Amino acid sequence: MNHLRSSLAALIGFIALALPVASASAQAPAAWPSKPVRFLIPLGPGSGVDITARLLADKLAAKWGQSVVVENRPGGDAVVAINGMINANDDHVLLFAPASTFTAHPLLHEKLPYNPADMAPIARVTNTLIALGVPAELKISTVKELAAKIKAEPGKLNYASVTGANDLLFAAFLKTEKLDMAKVPYKNPVEAINDLAENRIQAFVGAYAIMRPRVLAGKVKVIALTNAEHAKSLNDIPTASEAGYKSLELDGLVGLLGPKSMPLPLRQKIAADIRDIVNDPEINTKLAATGQVVNPGSPDEFAAALKDQSGKVMEIGKVLGIKAAQ
Repeated sequence: MNHLRSSLAALIGFIALALPVASASAQAPAAWPSKPVRFLIPLGPGSGVDITARLLADKLAAKWGQSVVVENRPGGDAVVAINGMINANDDHVLLFAPASTFTAHPLLHEKLPYNPADMAPIARVTNTLIALGVPAELKISTVKELAAKIKAEPGKLNYASVTGANDLLFAAFLKTEKLDMAKVPYKNPVEAINDLAENRIQAFVGAYAIMRPRVLAGKVKVIALTNAEHAKSLNDIPTASEAGYKSLELDGLVGLLGPKSMPLPLRQKIAADIRDIVNDPEINTKLAATGQVVNPGSPDEFAAALKDQSGKVMEIGKVLGIKAAQ
């Protein structure tokens, strides 16, 4: 982690993302959407956010009278999808993403490869349940048991995580607990789950949704969730804090962002439409089954949540010794 640096200017620019960027007096286009809407996702098919986006897309298409297309653009530490949205500069091309994929960028790049002020918060959608999973064959049931095994075999075990804040979160946990574990990089987290199931890696931090099939097959064991609140849908799995490891706490915030040119009334309309859909009992149940906690919010509520997560990620950076250049 010693190679990671961030500039103070980049950090301030990122936090500016959490501020409203369009005047409330601006008018939403009366005919929006006037063409198909595209959701760009920084992760591959099968991820928690991908499942959520596709469930929403069908319902929104019916509500809006235009098709809603989900496009997976994984790789590049989420920058490919982010720049895809920004460069399109089109209020019909939106970013549907876990905040954890980009709130850590000020710590991961000396110079951000995009301007965060070019992204406008539209809607908070869900909190993905972020799980710490291990191979079932390890016979490990708790975070304490995992920590003991890593300590007993320093440098011999491997882990993977989704890039961004989740990656830094697990690294900070290892440093806090004085544990030595090697990181294995993956472009697609689904590939990491396959290796986790076969005990080629011994720990993974990411959306419960992509682990679920392997959990049900008895190949992967989830020993904790990083979310701050206990998940009713996974009542037998403790949060990291409940397990005694608050250093592993970070919510899986998911939301929709658009270009800075989008007027606030349009963003509020989209957020209201999404709220109506995710609060539908049928959709709510489907999302819960895939490891999502429905948590819809307005542009301002999403902005506030982004600012809060950014602050927590900066605290993780301090644990890792990543300091902003003065």
